[in-house]
Amino acid sequence: MANLRDIRDRIASVKSTQQITRAMKMVAAARLRKAQERMTDARPYTYKLREIVGRLIEKSETVNPLFRKKEKPKNILMLIMGSDRGLCGGFNNNLFRIVENRIHEDFSEHLKEKTFSMICFGKKAYDYFRVRKYPVIDHKTGFFEHLQYEQVAGVMNKIVDDFKSGTYDEVFIAYNEFKSVIAQRRRIEKLLPIDYEYEEKGDLVTSKKDMVKTRDLKKDKVTDKDGDLSDIDYLYEPDADTILDVVLPLFVNIQFWQASLESAAAEQGARMTAMDSATENAGEIINDLELKYNQARQAAITKEISEIVSGAEALSE
Repeated sequence: MANLRDIRDRIASVKSTQQITRAMKMVAAARLRKAQERMTDARPYTYKLREIVGRLIEKSETVNPLFRKKEKPKNILMLIMGSDRGLCGGFNNNLFRIVENRIHEDFSEHLKEKTFSMICFGKKAYDYFRVRKYPVIDHKTGFFEHLQYEQVAGVMNKIVDDFKSGTYDEVFIAYNEFKSVIAQRRRIEKLLPIDYEYEEKGDLVTSKKDMVKTRDLKKDKVTDKDGDLSDIDYLYEPDADTILDVVLPLFVNIQFWQASLESAAAEQGARMTAMDSATENAGEIINDLELKYNQARQAAITKEISEIVSGAEALSE
């Protein structure tokens, strides 16, 4: 009977865990809807800003400091976006392994020369790279709890100033891009200096991935009742260079903001998927335990009946 009690206790424990994972799945689903809405709402603005910057670059007559490139970059900064909480499957570790591979492939010399630095967003990222003795110069915990543009702009404005002053020669960002509830794509992209190419109609793109994004974002573009206005040129006051000096830092901030929104949505999607799998696994464990419980109970009953019958036969003799 002690064995039956153990199985009953185990069933009760797993059912309690299942209730927790089911509740966490529901919470993650609610947060995911909000994160997806924010991410989607930001896309038209991001597209339009790319288009405007592309047009300004075409009209510009000077080279902005944010386009400054060095033949042999020395000081490298990498921004890594993880999460503050676990229970989200491979959301963190899959990204961190890719970051480590990239560091050892491209920045091993910078590590030896101590010209490679990292800023971690999220407790999991900070713990992972701090324990492995990577040069983490700063970390932001609770960054995604109440994600606001002002806090993103505050971080990037300082990094932009450091880039202009020569503290950093290149700035990269590593994050999970939201593809669907069950899929995230790991990204490592260069934020600074700005690498730009042009599509038709002056659309600015900073990579082949951005070319695809730009085409997708065009679907969200708002036009007036007369149709698409993207062919219309603009008049710039006082001049394109002056406006570009103001808009380019905003452009970098928006790239970082969009990556933050993507990472926040991807985290909730990964957590919802992980908790859904955990809930299903708990159900399977409960079924197996209930089967074992019934088998053990049946065996105990059969044993008791056998003992009673044997006792009765012994008395009759």
